[in-house]
Amino acid sequence: MNTTFKEIFAYYLPHVRRYKWSVSIGIITFGLGGVLASAITPLLYKQIIDITTTPVNPTSLPELMNILILITLSVVAYNVLFRVADLAHAYAQSNILKHLADETFKRIGNHSQAFFASTFVGSLVAKSKRYVDSFETLHDAFAFNLWMNGITLLTTLGILFWFAPLLAYIFSGWLVLYILITIWFLRRKIPKDILHATAQSKTTGVLADAVTNILTIKMFASFLREQDVYAVATKEQEQRRRTTWNWDNLQRLFQGFAVAVVEIAVMFGAVTLWAQGEITSGTIVLAQIYLFNLFDITWNLGRQISRTVQALNDAREMIEIFKAPLTVADIAVPEKSRLEKGEIFFKDVAFKYGGGKRIFDGLSLHIPAGQKVGLVGKSGAGKSTVTKLILRFTDIDGGEITIDGQDITKISQDDLRRHISYVPQDPILFHRSLKENISYGKPDATDEEIISAAKRAHAHEFILTLEDGYDTEVGERGVKLSGGERQRIAIARALLKDAPILILDEATSSLDSISERYIQDALTELMEGRTTLIIAHRLSTIQNMDRILVFESGDVIEDGTHRDLVKIDGGVYQELWREQSTGLIGE
Repeated sequence: MNTTFKEIFAYYLPHVRRYKWSVSIGIITFGLGGVLASAITPLLYKQIIDITTTPVNPTSLPELMNILILITLSVVAYNVLFRVADLAHAYAQSNILKHLADETFKRIGNHSQAFFASTFVGSLVAKSKRYVDSFETLHDAFAFNLWMNGITLLTTLGILFWFAPLLAYIFSGWLVLYILITIWFLRRKIPKDILHATAQSKTTGVLADAVTNILTIKMFASFLREQDVYAVATKEQEQRRRTTWNWDNLQRLFQGFAVAVVEIAVMFGAVTLWAQGEITSGTIVLAQIYLFNLFDITWNLGRQISRTVQALNDAREMIEIFKAPLTVADIAVPEKSRLEKGEIFFKDVAFKYGGGKRIFDGLSLHIPAGQKVGLVGKSGAGKSTVTKLILRFTDIDGGEITIDGQDITKISQDDLRRHISYVPQDPILFHRSLKENISYGKPDATDEEIISAAKRAHAHEFILTLEDGYDTEVGERGVKLSGGERQRIAIARALLKDAPILILDEATSSLDSISERYIQDALTELMEGRTTLIIAHRLSTIQNMDRILVFESGDVIEDGTHRDLVKIDGGVYQELWREQSTGLIGE
């Protein structure tokens, strides 16, 4: 996907328009301040030099005093203008950066679960940060450099044309050549900047992946191996970075040579004109001041353009993600949800993951409201996919899924999931307090409701042993808790949410036998009157289900109660039941 610079600006522009008055005030006042400081004030000093290098007359002192007053007013004025510009830019930029960060969070969150499964988390975070930071770089480049320096440059050239046209022509011709050569450099450097940004994102992603899996790395004593993987990524980044820096240095070498040439040419011309009596000493000094100012502007111009291009390339990566089509998207005007009881229908459902093999081809399934159903099958049979489709983590290729007679694609994803509680096999918690994690599905829950849910999930006991109790921070992904403790917090969260549909991915598989007995009692109470689907890894956990569905290659090959299915000679369920000497379904 090829994103142009024009498209990048198009993403930023709506946010700028929200603060157009603040941005405009900042730009105007900064430009005026720059003209006063770099163009008008030196002109006043020229007049002082002209007066002091000519014979004194009765008007000399009053003229000098008037000029000094004007200089004082100019200095005060441009400092006030700069401060007004700073205030305006600070207000606009801080708000725009906030809106960009909020927009990035929203756009990332709109992507499907499949997107996150195939994307480096660390790389994604780095790209989002660079996208926001890039606006600050671009805003500063335009407001503080390109705009102010541009208007100062034009004003300065205008004054030079008035006092010394030859010097102005020399510098104007040099400036055109300088800009053309700078563009030549940039056209060759931009592709290298893009490669550097890509390598940087890859390095961040590899690091984040290693940190996330640090326990696995330590358990397999593979730190040195991962260090080598990371070293390969950093080596590529180092090479890309060095290439871009070398081009920067080459460009600066050209700049230094070009500045030396024009300085000699301008000063030679100025001295020649002075010797011929065509300009005054003050004009020579003015030309020198302007020359230094213009050198500073043009020297920084190349660097600023490089920074601008780098910022655009950094922003490009995130915009590529913004532009990527959503694999799961709400319709323009979703229907109001009518989900109450939880009756689920699969009607001729067809589905496959990406370009992989088809999982379902015409699957039809009816789960009455309030029915408790166990889903059984070996890995890849389709049992987990059923729950993902109900949760609409991914969309089907054909057919229809309805809940209480309503097509789930006709309502918003948020509305759908508000009516479903889900407890994964390996719950991940927020780096927040236990209270916040339990109440996540019901943010307005009272302390009494939170404690009640924790008690029913048998989490209250271990929570009280913690120093900060329910205010204990659980660490990133809940690492401060054991697997069983995280599981119980997830169950408490589902209990508190109180949704009509409950999906459990073997929610008690991480618990010890004593806790499991208590949790099974709590789950039995929770499942009462609710449509429940349990992805079973141990058949002992679903013996009391109203119904068990056995999946194989995307088809329901057996359907019945535990008592019925174990009696089917040669049946898959019977075979699985006999094989479960380890307590887990064979993969």
